[in-house]
Amino acid sequence: MRTSDFDYTLPPESIAQTPVEPRDSSRLLVLNRDTGTIEHAYFRELVRYLNPNDLLVVNRTRVIPARLFARKSTGGRVEVLLLRRDDLLTWECLVGSKGLAVGRSITIENGPSGEIVGVLEGSRRRLRFSKPIEPYFPRAGHVPLPPYIHAPLQDPERYQTVYAREPGSAAAPTAGLHFTTRLMDELKSQGVNFAEVTLHVGLDTFAPVTEDDPEQHQIHTEWCEVPPATVDAIAGARQSGGRIIAVGTTSVRTLESAARSGRDSIISYSGPTNLYILPGYSFKLVDAMITNFHLPKSTLIMLVSAFAGREKILQAYAVAVQQHYRFYSFGDAMLIL
Repeated sequence: MRTSDFDYTLPPESIAQTPVEPRDSSRLLVLNRDTGTIEHAYFRELVRYLNPNDLLVVNRTRVIPARLFARKSTGGRVEVLLLRRDDLLTWECLVGSKGLAVGRSITIENGPSGEIVGVLEGSRRRLRFSKPIEPYFPRAGHVPLPPYIHAPLQDPERYQTVYAREPGSAAAPTAGLHFTTRLMDELKSQGVNFAEVTLHVGLDTFAPVTEDDPEQHQIHTEWCEVPPATVDAIAGARQSGGRIIAVGTTSVRTLESAARSGRDSIISYSGPTNLYILPGYSFKLVDAMITNFHLPKSTLIMLVSAFAGREKILQAYAVAVQQHYRFYSFGDAMLIL
């Protein structure tokens, strides 16, 4: 297995720059992983492919306005991207400036001052603020859109799911962006149930794998939670013959992190995960998944390849390109059954 095995060619015009309206008008490619057959639909038609007692597991994390701008003591401007909070005042972050060694101070525009207290790999730093940064988000923070999106986002809420409640992510769990409250109500009326998990998404989730051997790639740790109510909902779905359908790769990783040795063995869990799913992985809980189209050579395309088979995924992606599907964060969706 080589990283190049997960590469594909994508025309730049296939990268979605803006979200569609309404959310559930995005397209839906339905892949049957047993047969390899592909159907084309719209996300609003999701109910056609689900059954009563199926359980959709969504990630309720909320994107924080983690992109900040600051000034060095010399007056130079610095871009800061918050990745993960270590404690009340200290964050792991990316800084877009050289020379920020331990002890250097910066001042956030419209926010507090901070001091570099740790130098990590590359442009990562550990930054301790003089005051908690969260109260300054409304006037100092900006939504950290992925670098391949060049169009300005008119409504920041379009980079949030309609059920986002737990602040903590540096990027959206994009498979959930297609849901509307209307669609969720329709699904519930048809006997489809919902349960929630949390995984606070770090940017490394979307980073391409640079090693030739994907097994040498070091995936970074993220915080996740499976609450007791979700454990109960999974047990109920299993008992009634329903499928566990993960909405997004973040929900997949959260569920599989909480799973233990047996298919039906899951306990409530709250803590770190660095689960890295490659082909050959044996899924313990997830029966189907909703996901977007992922970047070449990323851990995410490797995860969906582990679920459906690399050849089937690459073939589905080729069909999606030919059929002019929209790719990446604001793009269309796949349902893998």
